[in-house]
Amino acid sequence: MCGICGKVLTESGNVEPALVRRMCAALVHRGPDEEGSYHAPGVALGMRRLAIIDLTPGRIPVQNEDGTVTVVFNGEIYNYRALREDLLRRGHRFATETDTEVLVHLYEDEGERLVERLNGMFAFALWDARRRRLVLARDRLGEKPLVYRHGSGSLTFASELGALLCDPAVPRVVDPVALHYYFAFGRVPAPLTIYSGVRKLPPAHVLVYERGEVRLWRYWRPSFARKLRLSEDEWCEGILHHLERSVRLRLISDVPLGAFLSGGVDSSAVVAAMARAGAHPVRTFTIGFEDQEFSELPYARMVAERYGTEHHEFVLRPDAAEVLPRLVRHFGEPFADSSAIPTYYVSRETRRYVTVALTGDGGDESFAGYEWFVALKAGLLYGRLPAPVRRAIAGALGALPEFPQRRGPLQLLRRARRFAAALAGRRPTLAGTMFELLGGYSQARLLDGLYTPQMQAIAARHDPATLRQAIMDEYDGDDPLEALAYAQLLTLLPDAFFTKVDIASMACSLECRAPFADHELVEFAAQIPFHLKMGGPVAGFRPKYLLKKALAKEWLPRQVLYREKRGFSMPLARWLREELRPMLVDLLGESALRDQPYLEPQAVQRMIDEHLSGRANHAARLWPLLVFQLWRSECPAGALAGSAEPARVRGE
Repeated sequence: MCGICGKVLTESGNVEPALVRRMCAALVHRGPDEEGSYHAPGVALGMRRLAIIDLTPGRIPVQNEDGTVTVVFNGEIYNYRALREDLLRRGHRFATETDTEVLVHLYEDEGERLVERLNGMFAFALWDARRRRLVLARDRLGEKPLVYRHGSGSLTFASELGALLCDPAVPRVVDPVALHYYFAFGRVPAPLTIYSGVRKLPPAHVLVYERGEVRLWRYWRPSFARKLRLSEDEWCEGILHHLERSVRLRLISDVPLGAFLSGGVDSSAVVAAMARAGAHPVRTFTIGFEDQEFSELPYARMVAERYGTEHHEFVLRPDAAEVLPRLVRHFGEPFADSSAIPTYYVSRETRRYVTVALTGDGGDESFAGYEWFVALKAGLLYGRLPAPVRRAIAGALGALPEFPQRRGPLQLLRRARRFAAALAGRRPTLAGTMFELLGGYSQARLLDGLYTPQMQAIAARHDPATLRQAIMDEYDGDDPLEALAYAQLLTLLPDAFFTKVDIASMACSLECRAPFADHELVEFAAQIPFHLKMGGPVAGFRPKYLLKKALAKEWLPRQVLYREKRGFSMPLARWLREELRPMLVDLLGESALRDQPYLEPQAVQRMIDEHLSGRANHAARLWPLLVFQLWRSECPAGALAGSAEPARVRGE
């Protein structure tokens, strides 16, 4: 695991070595073990290394035999041993035992299409000195980040925005469309960043920079068109086979390795696969909080005892006022998923024992694990009802009180109330339904009355639901719910979950690997008829039905598999009234908002007053606003980007 950076000039000249040193210094947490750089006329590459495979120092960046191909690399290539053997048979000579060196030799034979041979999580930059060509690439599902800025006569890239902004040529101007999408989703969707002119390389893409021109192409997308006809037992066997293979590949390491164990289905399945693959000892790490309403520690302990793991539990009281500014600096742009806080804490504690941790991320997307799939399936039936019937249902639900935000039946009634009220008068699109019901940052509720006229004009031209719909339009199958799962796989997973885990864990110099993100496992799961993942075409209202059935055979106890789905739920309402109150008042008060053109100060102040007095709970609305203002105070930012429209978002 590493941090990478660099700059290439179109015309003659040299990149200042001091620039690369500054960029590498901004990435030291991603690679505390070693620093290396490459300099030639018009190009400079830098790399910070966290040593995982082949711990010998002094070998970065990696080059081919004659030094004409140089690569800086972040991530792991899990099939590098098979690729290495193939390259040796072709006559290539290797100077190291690293997976990185496979890239330069594979490029010599296959050019920029080398990415199609790789199984791994990666972001790399490869310099071809003969052609004066820079190749940037990112893994299929976006586990590893890469940002860049193509300006007049140059291209600058880095693993993180903080390193990219070390280049004074990179603009610090807020992109208002990206900001609007942030307020809608709680994150900035790729390829946008919060800065105008700065882009994320999308997952499964290659960027080629040659003679001043950028060429971008996509090398992978999962297909859902071909469904296999297998029995449920045959599907279960296939799921376990692919999961075991994926986990076995991710056990390759020359440093201590463990796993996050939340007590949920996916992380428990990964731990079970590690034990069955012969990992010894299996080290597991679980975090709990003193004031957590629902503790998952007993379920994690149950799995740890079943497989005899070396188990570590950490019970903490988060210091939100201390950790939130630190995380905002690491993310480099506004990111409003509060579960980044527990992810940071579990990463920090885990790093005391191991350098690599396997996670359960990605299981929900491939195996229909979200409870809201049930709601959306009901929504499809609801949408077929005549308008008068929908209005009658909405009226009945609307008469119910606004239930507290707790799990269980009240949560379902609260969602049904909001869903029916939002959609009673129209026959909704599925993307719009999901955005209204389950987006978490419902645009109408979050933004109503808060935007300045400039931002209102931008919002009128950019409907966030259309982004998800555009991704759904790429889907090649015939199940509307699966189209949503496809969109989540390609947007929510890389933009939210993998971004969160990568930034929070690498802030602690911990590498995280996600077996459920293995592209061969994803492609296998795409061949399963979607209704089977939820228990059948008629009674199919059981999320992750088929995966649970597979794991129930021998792997995991029923108490773990068939219980209410939980997750880290931060006490945001209390934090904002107590320990974060000074920060809230300081950053979102009327005086603080006078110097920005995005939010109406008086409207925000009224919301703060209502929340602090206890008259209302505005935590879901205030949290993204607070994170945005904290980002403005902690990271380089500028003014509204005038009337210029940014480049189009993928699928927009």
